[in-house]
Amino acid sequence: MMKPAQVVKALAALAQPTRLAIYHLLVAIGPEGIAAGQVAEKLKVSPATLSFHFKTLCHAELIESRQDGRFIYYAANFEVMNGIVEYLTENCCGGNAEACKVPSKKC
Repeated sequence: MMKPAQVVKALAALAQPTRLAIYHLLVAIGPEGIAAGQVAEKLKVSPATLSFHFKTLCHAELIESRQDGRFIYYAANFEVMNGIVEYLTENCCGGNAEACKVPSKKC
């Protein structure tokens, strides 16, 4: 179980539009991750700005990086993401899991 301070740090890192967009993209890409340059292209963010945001997300343990040749790949840390969700929903609806279900969207 995550500690409250860890959850606060992660949520604070996501409380910025560019970092939220980066994280959203990395979650969509999946565990294989994506090269930093591709993130910059997809989100139209300068490499210098992107580097700052990657550092903040890494510090909050929301993302991980790996070097492959001359490229750095970033991926969402799904263990931490799931820990945050677990922390936030631990006592959801007083333990009544049925009441916590999200209704399906209707067209």
